[in-house]
Amino acid sequence: MWRWVLAASVCAGTVQAQDVAGEFDYYVMSLSWSANWCAYEGDSRNSPQCDPSEDYGWILHGLWPQYEDGYPQRCRTSFREPSRRQTGDMVDIMGTSGLAWHQWNKHGVCTGLDSEDYYALSRLAYSKIDRPEVFRKLQDPVTLPATLIEEAFIQANPALEPDQITITCRQGYIQEARICLTRDLEFRTCGRDVIRDCTMSDAQFEPMR
Repeated sequence: MWRWVLAASVCAGTVQAQDVAGEFDYYVMSLSWSANWCAYEGDSRNSPQCDPSEDYGWILHGLWPQYEDGYPQRCRTSFREPSRRQTGDMVDIMGTSGLAWHQWNKHGVCTGLDSEDYYALSRLAYSKIDRPEVFRKLQDPVTLPATLIEEAFIQANPALEPDQITITCRQGYIQEARICLTRDLEFRTCGRDVIRDCTMSDAQFEPMR
């Protein structure tokens, strides 16, 4: 009887193979403009990232293991969860320790690294990208084409090519710049499921406060 139930479950698509830590093809590094996230979500959550005294700019949303199509998540790992000190140490580039913990719990566990090495690799990846300073000069909210964000990143990082970065939008705002990297953190072409640029010509963009 149990064999019939298992077979039926497989046919119905309810049984899936567990993603295996360390088995992936490349990384996607996601950078989020803090002021935009605060406008459409963070302020309503009273996130400390959105306190007027903070000035984060482009924060590291995460470093995500990726397949050529799709991505692993919540892989089984024998490594222990990060300590409060470890997550707290990532606030300067990630905005909150809660985000740092979430990124380890969902994505970091699939890298095959322990939390200390995952955070170190994330910080190294973040340091390899020059974040365009032009957006910090804004004094008022503006609307702009999403393509302008991509062009600014490419100008700031001459080795970066258009098919190695994608810009996403959410609720009418520029959401993230997602940059594709090899496992050695070199620029590489994004997979077909990642290259889905926002096509908005009037996306909202908030200045840092």
